[in-house]
Amino acid sequence: MIGRRRGGRHHNHDTAELNITAFMNLMVILVPFLLITAVFSRLTILELNLPGSSTESVEPQEQTFQLEIIVRQDKIEVGDRNQGLLGIYPNSEEGEYDYEALSGKLSELKDRYPDKTDAAILLESDIAYDTLVQVMDRVRIEEEIEEESIVRSDLFPEISIGDAPVLAGGV
Repeated sequence: MIGRRRGGRHHNHDTAELNITAFMNLMVILVPFLLITAVFSRLTILELNLPGSSTESVEPQEQTFQLEIIVRQDKIEVGDRNQGLLGIYPNSEEGEYDYEALSGKLSELKDRYPDKTDAAILLESDIAYDTLVQVMDRVRIEEEIEEESIVRSDLFPEISIGDAPVLAGGV
């Protein structure tokens, strides 16, 4: 009885085989699905020029045209920072902004200042995000229909965003 184990236990030293068939089936379906959906999701990035803080003294420059679009609760104002207002476009009776009139004025200004590429959009507090996007689209691109096709041209693609000046009287 020498060499025999007590207790009668027998140990199985065979290695278990790993079944990866289900995992491979999942990968065969998942990889093409991810590749197909990746094509349809596009990310658009707009580069915005935000004002920075500077302690350097600024030398006075000659006054140039500085386009400002001020979005208020009841109207959109288009103006030049140095010369003042160039146009006021009140909301319709339904309370909607007049984007068509804004586009017309911006096209006119682009014809007058063809080298100008920057504009500032100034917003009152509590302006809806959708309104900001609509105004940005109108400031950046002009769309015209020519021969049953839409032709897009740049207006003022370099946009800065800020707070609108408060009206006199605290309105």
